[in-house]
Amino acid sequence: MLAGRENDSGGVQSGRSWPLLRCPDCDLLHAVPPLPRGGTARCRRCRALLLRRRGHGLENACLLTLAAAPLFVIANLFPFLVLDLPGGEQSSRLLSASWSLLAHDMPVVGLLVFFLVFLAPATVLLVDLLVLGPLSRGRRPPVAARLFRLVEHVRPWAMLDVYLLGIIVAYVKLRDIASIEFGPGFFAFLGTLLLLVAADAILEPGQVWERFGRQTRAALGALRTLGDLVSCHGCRQLLRLRTAADGRALLCPRCGGAVHRRAPASLSRSWAYLVAAVALYLPANILPVMTVTYLGKTRSDTILSGVHELALAGMWPLALLVFFASFVVPIVKMVGLAYLLLSIRFGWRTGPRARTRLHRLIAYLGRWSMIDVFVVGLLAALVTAGNLVLIVPELGAAAFALVVVLTMLASDSFDVRLIWDAARGTDERPAPA
Repeated sequence: MLAGRENDSGGVQSGRSWPLLRCPDCDLLHAVPPLPRGGTARCRRCRALLLRRRGHGLENACLLTLAAAPLFVIANLFPFLVLDLPGGEQSSRLLSASWSLLAHDMPVVGLLVFFLVFLAPATVLLVDLLVLGPLSRGRRPPVAARLFRLVEHVRPWAMLDVYLLGIIVAYVKLRDIASIEFGPGFFAFLGTLLLLVAADAILEPGQVWERFGRQTRAALGALRTLGDLVSCHGCRQLLRLRTAADGRALLCPRCGGAVHRRAPASLSRSWAYLVAAVALYLPANILPVMTVTYLGKTRSDTILSGVHELALAGMWPLALLVFFASFVVPIVKMVGLAYLLLSIRFGWRTGPRARTRLHRLIAYLGRWSMIDVFVVGLLAALVTAGNLVLIVPELGAAAFALVVVLTMLASDSFDVRLIWDAARGTDERPAPA
């Protein structure tokens, strides 16, 4: 058996060894064997994804991101959608939805759309280029690790894919009123989205972090001698948890993030976000999300009346999509989060694997509920022809946007490892993935 020794990050190094990873969902320690190209390692207890091996994934992701950057610039500079109304043509750009919401005295929603559609994707593009470019050439910029840790938190908030669905719904709603053409900005936007999706699919964060510092390793025979190793939430490096002399938390030497055994105040923050979301959910569904004036007639639409309108137009697939994304999914998220929080509160020991999968589902579905907010912003930006046709966003859209954001924050704040802490007695020994 090879004797381990302390490295600079508090881990264990050995000559012939396997990387060690704690499952991000159930915290089980795994020794990950060498993977074949295209192979994946999953937690043997909860089936969470631990690591993928992508051949030249970092370099290829860098090239795809580099190709997406100029397209994103074009998408913001050139006309996006062009609406041909009896009163003349009206065109919009990528950020027109955000400016329209700001112009209608909805600053919170306008700034939120600006962040989700422009600022977050631009941050992902810029940081990925600044980090992946030098790493692919064997160089490590001084603050690259901290920048990559930041962008991994921002990445789920870049909602270009959800925005595309909003464009499709807005197109269907307006096609009976006027002719709609797609400008060069839209096709550049579509190219940006496809390239970024491809880059995300081939980029493995674990490979990026390995360039910044070697993952803690140990020989299989030495696993029982490792002691208590805690996983960094940012880069998943394993460290021996200790507190600085002034009482501050340990900082990970690889990514610079604070290291805690469990996320601080996880349950209280999740409860606070969830209660606020539940309080806003009723106004979000009762209040109109927009008011439409067409040929002198005014009609206010709620979320459900918009679904009904799509169904009457024969667009059942889109009607079902909007119904599930804007009505069913928020309920599932709030009920599911309340169930998970109560299960921790009462220390339920049964079904930890099913509850872990429920949290994964909630985290995945959260962002797709933003479709209705994007649709309202797009319609208000395109249709501004006075008494002939006019669409004005209303308070229901603001309330619903806050519900979506609050449920996403509640899900992100919830430390799913607490589920397994409550189910004591499971096998905690390090195991091969």
